[in-house]
Amino acid sequence: MAAMKWWGWGVEGIEFSCDDKPAFAPFIEEALGVDVRRPPTAPARLSDLAVPESRLPDSLRSALQQAIGDDSLTVDPVERAAHARGKSLRDLVRQRRGEFPRLPDVVVRPDSELEVQAVMEAGLDADAVLIPFGGGSSISGSLEPPPHEHRPVISVDLERLNRVLSIDTASRLAQVQAGVFGPDLERQLAARGFTCGHFPDSFTHSTLGGWIATRSSGMQSDRYGDICDITRALRVVTPAGMLVTRPVPASSTGPSVREMVIGSEGRLGIITEATIEVRALPERRQILGYLFPTFQAGLAAVAEIAASECSVSVTRVSDGPETRFSFAARVRPTLLERLQSRALAEVLTRRLHFDTRQMCLSFIGFEGSAGGVAAQRRCVGRIVKRHGALCIGEGPGALYDQKKFDLPYIRDFLLDRGVPADVSETAAPWSRLASLYDAVTSTAHGAFQGLGVQGYLMCHLSHSYHSGACLYFTFAFRPTAGSEMMLEQYDVVKSAIQQAFIDNGGTLSHHHAVGTEHARWLADDISAPGVAMLRGLFDGADPKGNLNPGKIV
Repeated sequence: MAAMKWWGWGVEGIEFSCDDKPAFAPFIEEALGVDVRRPPTAPARLSDLAVPESRLPDSLRSALQQAIGDDSLTVDPVERAAHARGKSLRDLVRQRRGEFPRLPDVVVRPDSELEVQAVMEAGLDADAVLIPFGGGSSISGSLEPPPHEHRPVISVDLERLNRVLSIDTASRLAQVQAGVFGPDLERQLAARGFTCGHFPDSFTHSTLGGWIATRSSGMQSDRYGDICDITRALRVVTPAGMLVTRPVPASSTGPSVREMVIGSEGRLGIITEATIEVRALPERRQILGYLFPTFQAGLAAVAEIAASECSVSVTRVSDGPETRFSFAARVRPTLLERLQSRALAEVLTRRLHFDTRQMCLSFIGFEGSAGGVAAQRRCVGRIVKRHGALCIGEGPGALYDQKKFDLPYIRDFLLDRGVPADVSETAAPWSRLASLYDAVTSTAHGAFQGLGVQGYLMCHLSHSYHSGACLYFTFAFRPTAGSEMMLEQYDVVKSAIQQAFIDNGGTLSHHHAVGTEHARWLADDISAPGVAMLRGLFDGADPKGNLNPGKIV
């Protein structure tokens, strides 16, 4: 995979454009008071910024060269800057400003598990910090070295550990190296007729090891489960040696070591390999679009689907503000599409009496045999009809399926024009979901008002479970005092939203991990004894604090 930009999302040459989306610029101007048609501010060239020199001691460099060879390590400023942070809003703003308080001193790319062990040994002997690096897509502050870290810092990039090693077809288990990127994993599995089924928003720029280290969820988790459900066994390089668990379907061997590693963000070791559940590629896959009269109707319908025998693969419901944003971001429609839109508007307003500012766009996915998909559709159809929904066919669903990984590019597009935009997500039981949504919405708008900024908040239900669901909020605002106050004002809004999660029965994060962004709310989420238990675990496994220190707790 090509490396991502050091200052933004994705690879060079790929960016969002509103030129073919006639409604987008007027929408943003109304929502945020910003004219996005004006020329953007181009990010600085790294060569024009003051990038700190590497502090790699000669002795450690020599040890790493012996461990993996000189061609597998670099102290190049661009590489070190690209590996210094993830892609949170805070990360990108500081990268673009040239604020580099602490960069990795060296980036290493081991070719094998044995080389990872050799890197670990060299790093521990030198009392260095080792930070595992997958795709660099973290948005929770999981990758940045502590700003005052005086020890050498090694970024361990696992991109060369990228193979599906074996597939046990009888057990439907695949043995996979941890550095494989999502698209490459799916290509290798598809060649044997299988899929992992894990498709997070970061899919194109994230790795299996990164998913496991951050307890990731994918868009099709309704069918395939989250990464903690998919991962059956692990191999992890730790200070005490190789941690190895067995790929059994279940066990009663005390607290699950596998579960301890999942979500540990590199604090317990470097994941080199996982055995994951795979499934046969479905005969049929279909995503249909639906319109609900209100977000509450959509939530109620999905709750009923989750309790039913429908067995869908995707359930996504956007609230009214996100629905309006989605329609504004559409490409220029053809004449036929315009006529179809007018006809649909007639049906919605005159026959069904929808309020078009309240109506909510939903996508529901179906997978399996042709007969199975047909049965799923009938099951869902009966439920959504009871909640006033209208099916609008495969076209919107196919477009969503095609564009689902492109949304992070819009954040860069807005940031180029001085507009910070970011996300916060949570999960809660069905009984508290609607009140949680109302509380977060009210709190975020109160934060905008308190700052005196024009802001926009939107939300969708993104993953559903038997007992509850994930709500995924996106917010943006126009700063009042230019770029110098952007992060301070961002902190006010982000903190207000996160606190509203905790105050209203939600978790601090459903699938973005803890890192440093969310660590201050951890005791509120899992209690002080829970934090103490984690701290004891990390200190016991890594007594000198060499493994990605400062994250989670």
